[in-house]
Amino acid sequence: MPDIDIEPLRAQLGRTVVDEDVATEAPLRGMAATFDRDEPPPGIGEPVPPGWHLAYFPDAPKRRELAEDGLPTGRGVLPKMPLPRRMYAGATLTFHAPILVGDKLRRETEFSDVQVRQGSTGTLILATQTRRIYTPRGLALTDAQHGVFREAVPPGAQSGIPRRDLPPADLPWRRVWAPDSVTLFRYSALTFNPHRIHYDRPYAMAVEGYPGLVVHGPFSQQCLLDLLRDCVHRTIVRFDMRARAPLFDTAPFSVVGRPVGEDRAELWAVTPDGTIAMQVNAVLQ
Repeated sequence: MPDIDIEPLRAQLGRTVVDEDVATEAPLRGMAATFDRDEPPPGIGEPVPPGWHLAYFPDAPKRRELAEDGLPTGRGVLPKMPLPRRMYAGATLTFHAPILVGDKLRRETEFSDVQVRQGSTGTLILATQTRRIYTPRGLALTDAQHGVFREAVPPGAQSGIPRRDLPPADLPWRRVWAPDSVTLFRYSALTFNPHRIHYDRPYAMAVEGYPGLVVHGPFSQQCLLDLLRDCVHRTIVRFDMRARAPLFDTAPFSVVGRPVGEDRAELWAVTPDGTIAMQVNAVLQ
């Protein structure tokens, strides 16, 4: 078990960077195609669907700035972490007001939390970046993204994959996704995500010890967001998702859910074995 001094990381909490972009139409056409949406993508002046903001503000480091895993090092608000492997751990999305196609956007990204924990697969560092996106009308979205840094996998070993509980039975909302390498590549391209575990099968399996390509956490998040908005036809105010176990392109997975009272919903992404991969609590208006 590595001995990690968390204090130098905590000393950098509050680091903030500011970026600008424009909510253009072209990435939304890619999102609509990638997620098999039948309705036309929004045009100028229409709202950007929940979650599709991830097509904006692409991080564009030079090739020489990328680490072996494809991700950039020494950029943005996160300090260099003492553990090498990076994974998506979830997000808390708060939708304050619509982002409209054509809006000029400003994003403030803050390094807002860091913790060390012991998990079933070893030592973990949990880091949160809180991103606030503003339109000309004010704050539109707060996206607190949680990432996890893990220990390296010994050569020839398999990555530890936690097994979780079963979701509730007989849920009224259900959809099945069968991610393949083409779909995962398209999503990587749309979000300019160079992490090799999503498109480089030899790397994902031989270096990181996974059984196949890893489904992006934000891809699963979008599948859950789309299921929710298709089933309730209401405004999503808050969407709190926690990643419990990874999903892979080796078999289809399900997204399921149910309403809870008048203004809440619960959703899950479910592994091919029927266990929980992602868990969501949502607030509706």
